[in-house]
Amino acid sequence: MSRRRRSFKRVIEPDPVYQSHLIAKFINKLMLGGKKAVARKIVYQALEGFVARIKGDDPLKAFEIAIDNAKPSLEVKTRRIGGTNYQVPIEIAPDRRVAMAMQWIIQFSRKKPGQSMKEALTSELSACYTNEPCATIKKKEDTHRMAEANRAFSHYSRF
Repeated sequence: MSRRRRSFKRVIEPDPVYQSHLIAKFINKLMLGGKKAVARKIVYQALEGFVARIKGDDPLKAFEIAIDNAKPSLEVKTRRIGGTNYQVPIEIAPDRRVAMAMQWIIQFSRKKPGQSMKEALTSELSACYTNEPCATIKKKEDTHRMAEANRAFSHYSRF
């Protein structure tokens, strides 16, 4: 590993159907075992079902709104100061917000029993789109509630 910090962000190509980098990242996060064709099929079918369920016309815009509604803005990080651990609320970087929202949507879709991944993803996306109570929105609210409860320790975030 290099001692210099020359890291750069890898650019991924947009997906072939919607020409969107966001959907391409979502497909990559959903993919298991290198089976990208299977992941694409699941995502595209879920987007079609999602748009039909919300009675929309543009799947890309609806998907972006669902991701925006699921994005957290604050999180807590543990800092050790003077022998005591504090949960310090910090603001999340924009790229990490999107990544966390995608991970939560996929994680909670996989946990739904008795449904195919396409159906679970459709229901989770539609719930995020309308801000209905679902596991993803609940996780976002819990994260914000935890950060709000520990707001008194926010002055430790500089360390």
